[in-house]
Amino acid sequence: MRYLRIAPRKVRLVADQMRGETVPKTKGFLTFTPKRATDPLLKLLNSAVATAKNDYNLEESNLYVSEIRVDEGPKLKRWMPRARGSASPIQKKTSHVTIVLKEIKESKRSANKKEIKKPEAVLVEKVEEVKDLKTKAKPRREKKESVKMTTQDTSNKKIFRRKSI
Repeated sequence: MRYLRIAPRKVRLVADQMRGETVPKTKGFLTFTPKRATDPLLKLLNSAVATAKNDYNLEESNLYVSEIRVDEGPKLKRWMPRARGSASPIQKKTSHVTIVLKEIKESKRSANKKEIKKPEAVLVEKVEEVKDLKTKAKPRREKKESVKMTTQDTSNKKIFRRKSI
């Protein structure tokens, strides 16, 4: 999860409690903890569990939170008006959260991962077919030729070019 609008120091309080626990126990903890960071972390955990189920055929009860890392994101910088026309800076901090789930007991299903589809090779016999494939794939813009004036007629004039050299 990226750009979470909660300070990393506050998210780490909840994340430290999740580390090393099983997924069902972590979900129960996040449901009943009265902190603002629990809702986004629960949503992230549910997303990670759904990915583990669908992509890697793993069971939710066999997973635990092996690693959870809360990194600092970019700060939104604002100003607060103060007395006598002065202003003081405010830094609204953001967090980047990374979660890694692992299996408690290694299962046979974890070896069956989704296969990545590779692009198919195309057999081309003639040069014209290659040109046709290129035009179908991505039309290219034509280059505009730069206009160069000779030094004979333009002793005091600037040289005009479409693109800088």
